[in-house]
Amino acid sequence: MKKSIYALLFVGMVAFLAPTLTSAPLLNLPEKEFDFGYVPQNSKVTHVFWLFNNGDDTLKIKKVVPG
Repeated sequence: MKKSIYALLFVGMVAFLAPTLTSAPLLNLPEKEFDFGYVPQNSKVTHVFWLFNNGDDTLKIKKVVPG
């Protein structure tokens, strides 16, 4: 009887905690690079990269290094 109660409690705790154990951010960057082609000297160019979080937790971007 005690074993079945403990087993039931264990299963309940796993079912309760499982979503928090598997939640994580997931970065989706559809476009990883962009080629501007020929750009005359001293020209200014811009491009927007879209970032998406396909995970189920908050995605934190702490540092961006252009290059």
